[in-house]
Amino acid sequence: MSTSIPEQPSISVTDTDSVDAYAQRIVDATLGAIDVFSIYLGDRLGWYRSLASDGPATADELATRTGTHPRYAREWLEQQAVTGLLSVDHDDPPCFTLSPAGAEALTDERSLAYLTPLPRILTGGAMQMPALLEAYRTGGGVGWAHYGSDARESQADVNRPWFELALPGALQSVPEVDDLLRTPGAVIADIGCGGGWSTIALARAYPDSMLHGFDIDPATVELARSNVESEQDVAQRITIAEVDASGLPEVTFQAVFAFECIHDMPQPVQVLAAARRALVPGGAVIVMDEAVGEEFTAPGNEVERLMYGYSLMFCLPDGMSRQPSVGTGTVMRPATLRKYAQEAGFTRMDVLPIEDFSFFRFYRLSGG
Repeated sequence: MSTSIPEQPSISVTDTDSVDAYAQRIVDATLGAIDVFSIYLGDRLGWYRSLASDGPATADELATRTGTHPRYAREWLEQQAVTGLLSVDHDDPPCFTLSPAGAEALTDERSLAYLTPLPRILTGGAMQMPALLEAYRTGGGVGWAHYGSDARESQADVNRPWFELALPGALQSVPEVDDLLRTPGAVIADIGCGGGWSTIALARAYPDSMLHGFDIDPATVELARSNVESEQDVAQRITIAEVDASGLPEVTFQAVFAFECIHDMPQPVQVLAAARRALVPGGAVIVMDEAVGEEFTAPGNEVERLMYGYSLMFCLPDGMSRQPSVGTGTVMRPATLRKYAQEAGFTRMDVLPIEDFSFFRFYRLSGG
């Protein structure tokens, strides 16, 4: 594939159509941002959940249900109706309704369509703009801990339904991986385990295994431990530890998983080398990371646009916050991971035949 950037039509101030189209793109982006922040308000104030569980409401009714102010509730309800996220009758006072589709996308934490965490994490990133500006000027970073609970919890929440509902079937569809994980008494590591939902899903899918989740962020470790404790059917087979993955115990695990975290690491080669040493003979490292294109092209598709957005606001600044850092960023293309794997001592990297798994691609690293 060519790595050249396709020619794009130039925009000049004398070309009214092009200027108008460019300006409209900015207006559309601004309207999208307004929706993002309004969804954040509805999520955090419990307004969507009340409309989903208690039914349609006037502004006064919604405020009473949720312990919020009726004037603010009215303004938000009207904005949501104007932007098309709620429907409204025109009685006096008007009554607002959240559709079943809206209820699933905005409130059902177990649905693959649940996307409220996206506005939550973007709002968490926006709150760090002063720190991000400083990092961009100086080459420093903004560590994950600085983004707070909004980012930490939303990262866990947006992936949870995929881990719970889709991960078991995805792994079972690859016989060599499934057989490895079904090894009697298998010990499995989940590095960068985040909120622990991937660890929990693996434990539930492979009931003869022992799971060990590792993360470097103290608050994230506490979140994962709390989530594990709430899942009594698997809690006894899971441990969560605050550990730098470069210090994994050697010759211990049938498999080491790295879900959406290698691109955040300042020194991914060191971590992958530790993961390789941690494997028992015949073991493998399974990496799930962003399903970006093989090469940089512009303009790009929605996945590329989303991942560059995450990289600008979160992953690159987080990776750069600890030096020395290779500064991978969210957009880790297959060739980049292959380079890291080879430097870590692996002799083989395979893309697993798992498709339509949110925005992700699965890799198997082995040999060495």
